[in-house]
Amino acid sequence: MSTVLENALLPTYPPTRVTFVGGDGVWLTDDVGRRYLDFAAGIAVVALGHKHPAPLAAAHRQLDRLWHASNLYATEPAQALAQALSAKFGGAQAFFCNSGAEANEAAIKYARKATGRPGVLALEQSFHGRTTGALAVTGQPAKRAAFEPLLPGARFVEPNDIVSLRAAAGGDVGLILLEPVLGEGGVIPLTAEFVQAAAELAAELGALLAFDEVQTGVGRTGTFFAFEQLGVSPQLATLAKGLANGLPIGCLLVADEAAGAFAPGDHGSTFGGNPVACAAALAVVATVDEALLERVRENGARLLDGLRALPGVVEARGAGLLVGAELDRPAQRVVDAALDAGLVCLTSGANVLRLAPPLVVEQAEIGSALETLREVLNG
Repeated sequence: MSTVLENALLPTYPPTRVTFVGGDGVWLTDDVGRRYLDFAAGIAVVALGHKHPAPLAAAHRQLDRLWHASNLYATEPAQALAQALSAKFGGAQAFFCNSGAEANEAAIKYARKATGRPGVLALEQSFHGRTTGALAVTGQPAKRAAFEPLLPGARFVEPNDIVSLRAAAGGDVGLILLEPVLGEGGVIPLTAEFVQAAAELAAELGALLAFDEVQTGVGRTGTFFAFEQLGVSPQLATLAKGLANGLPIGCLLVADEAAGAFAPGDHGSTFGGNPVACAAALAVVATVDEALLERVRENGARLLDGLRALPGVVEARGAGLLVGAELDRPAQRVVDAALDAGLVCLTSGANVLRLAPPLVVEQAEIGSALETLREVLNG
């Protein structure tokens, strides 16, 4: 890529070291023809792998029919996707948008309208997006500081600390917002006990419980929704990342029991419910079946066991194929060295290596990734 073209982009990301031009399954190819094993999946987005035939064919078919009509009119893919997600959730209404941040913005607005209260309880180290509302409820001060003052009313508690959760409660709280696994904050799974306490507190306060499943949803943790493993059903859930296998989409699901707060004109999205993205998402939802989920659980356990045996790994944790390895050294150095060795992976905080390969990853590819990491960590 030329310097002129690079300088045409706002510098909101670190300088790039590789330019990818192709992808197939769990492999990426750069502009000089080198192949890389992809254990990042576009930050847990390309859930079924690059060029998966089901969403690829669905998107192509829809491109030949209708690209956009706006939400002033119905489209078949958006209606069908809403019905499919409602069935997975156990009864819900859907609002479609373009990203996880937008889905979380919708959840914040919905809870405020439904309860009449602006307060939000969220978690330290959480991440809910970079728009001003989503950023206000993100528990990472370094990301908020340059843009304050933000939306008021957010209070943060330590993950899995029931005492601090209850101590932060107040009569102004209308929303308790949790990531089942803190994906950007260290890959920290929430315990069933903490989530149950949050559900009980929400009921006491008359607040809504929301799960941000932007990174954990659509099979990433071994069940379609991560909350299925925690024994609690929320009133609100947000999805994005893996839902359309790389096409932009976000979704707020409102449980039937909490429906009725939004009226026409309360919220909207010009591109939300795009027919092409919804068609791809329908194919993804159909493909993430019980057989694939069982494979995710098995391979997630295999990946965790392999990480625990690597040098420099202090702790390995996660759920399904959202896995973190806490290291005894800065994680970015390891990510950079792994990229040089042909493996794409991620960080999650200063010293946590994050792995989120496509859900279709094979046992042999996990072994190859672990061997590359062993060489890097020994280097």
